[in-house]
Amino acid sequence: MGIIKITAIVGSLRRGSYNRQLAVETGRLLGDGAQLDIMEYGDVPFMNQDIEFPAPDAVRRVRGIVKSADAVWFFTPEYNHFFPGVLKNLIEWLSRPISDDEPQVLGGKPAAVSGITPGMSGTGIAQDHLLSLLGIINMRVMYASRVSIPHANDKTFLDGKLASAAAAQFLEEQCQAFIKFINNH
Repeated sequence: MGIIKITAIVGSLRRGSYNRQLAVETGRLLGDGAQLDIMEYGDVPFMNQDIEFPAPDAVRRVRGIVKSADAVWFFTPEYNHFFPGVLKNLIEWLSRPISDDEPQVLGGKPAAVSGITPGMSGTGIAQDHLLSLLGIINMRVMYASRVSIPHANDKTFLDGKLASAAAAQFLEEQCQAFIKFINNH
């Protein structure tokens, strides 16, 4: 298969978000066999069927990124026990057919989910909602291995690495599990 290309979708648009840092750390932990690139999507407009065809340039761009990836890894914060609206909006665009001849780009793609939050839930509730949605839109979801890190302030990133050895170990194990999941499907 060569180098596995994974698109990271971070549920927060904030540059310094914990989940963006978690995605960067994940890319480092994946090693030489995989490449993780964080998708920038702050320019994607609200989903609106009035502008669906032809799709706006930003939507075509993110669809192309997902289409060319071997897998997608979602990094989600938890806002009010749910994943963020910006992430839902992006998924709405990505889960729509591109044209009468071309289906949506997420169908059949392997997907993993991780999250970190300053709160107590560790994004587990948001992840449950997100996993339900990903299954509905026909992604091949890796349910067995998830990373959900609570109390982010205690596990902050130092030089790009998780300060918590236990959290880092869970993330490394998820990296290995996801590579195996991608290769076995």
